[in-house]
Amino acid sequence: MRRLLLGRTLWSSAKASIFVQRTTLQRSMCHVEHKKIMEEGKPWALISEVGKNGYLQELADILKKHFQIVSLKDFQQNSQVYSHKIQVLFLWNAYPQVTLPLLSSLPLLKVVSNGGVGIDHLDVPYISSLGVKVTNTPNVVNEATADMAMALLLASARRVVEAHQIAIHPKTTDTPQWMMGDEVTGATLGIIGMGRIGYKIAQRSRGFDMKVLYHNRKRRSVEDENAVGASYCQTMDDLLKESDFVVLAVDLTPETTRLISHKELNLMKPTATLVNISRGLVVDQDALVKALQSGIIRGAATDVTYPEPLPRDHPLLNFPNMLITPHIGTNTYSTSRRMVQMMVDNALAVIRGEPLLNEVKPK
Repeated sequence: MRRLLLGRTLWSSAKASIFVQRTTLQRSMCHVEHKKIMEEGKPWALISEVGKNGYLQELADILKKHFQIVSLKDFQQNSQVYSHKIQVLFLWNAYPQVTLPLLSSLPLLKVVSNGGVGIDHLDVPYISSLGVKVTNTPNVVNEATADMAMALLLASARRVVEAHQIAIHPKTTDTPQWMMGDEVTGATLGIIGMGRIGYKIAQRSRGFDMKVLYHNRKRRSVEDENAVGASYCQTMDDLLKESDFVVLAVDLTPETTRLISHKELNLMKPTATLVNISRGLVVDQDALVKALQSGIIRGAATDVTYPEPLPRDHPLLNFPNMLITPHIGTNTYSTSRRMVQMMVDNALAVIRGEPLLNEVKPK
């Protein structure tokens, strides 16, 4: 009897175990099927790549929550499969390059969602003529870019990179008392381009008791000026003559291309520093080379060049008073996450026919 009861118990336990396994398997299959259905319902988007020079994995994961993403390499290898699926083109660091052949291969494209504010790499009038929207990510980049401007200014003024190289050099045996930098506190800061980012730079300069001058296409309100202690210069020439540090924070347009060239550099103080966080083409680099060679200005610091990166034999790479960073003004984790999320929000708004807050319209 005991054997019979034990057998029945074991059999019941086995059946229960099988039932649990089947239920678990069924739930797993349902979850997979549900996920597959959800994936199939997501719109398709073309991106540059994940990793290397593209998106960090955590940034790509933000895109994947709402889109089925295809890398440019996979698209090029299987264009017939994807060309009639892609509705969104996400641009990160200006890639993928938006060329006529690429646009022609995307007949269902609805939006080019650009990461960053600058759209000088896009032919907005032509893209718009195709019925495709163009969007960017203003405001979210302001803080990080303004931080970068101050970082470049401070590093150049106090010769931080040179000092670091001396400190780690194997032959260094004493403290280089001969290495002198420039005082930032109390200096005159000239900001060319007092938009969202320029204004953030002015705010930060108050912590260094700097005198702030600015030149802009349109003068800001008296309230804005008073809030940061800024004085408006009617002409850029006046600002260049008076400033110890000149920061460029303008969009790249035909009017601002080579905005700073031989004439402008010669107007600056011989003790002045030029800082560029806008676009490489805003500065005439040949003129800058000459200015640094001849001591027309003390130094320069830039997060942008043309092209990027510069050729390895470019003369700007050889000046100790020239500080160059590889266009990393927005490269913080928090800013990058906000940028990608705004790119997603912009694209979804277009697809859903919702109001679009960050559309870039042709001028």
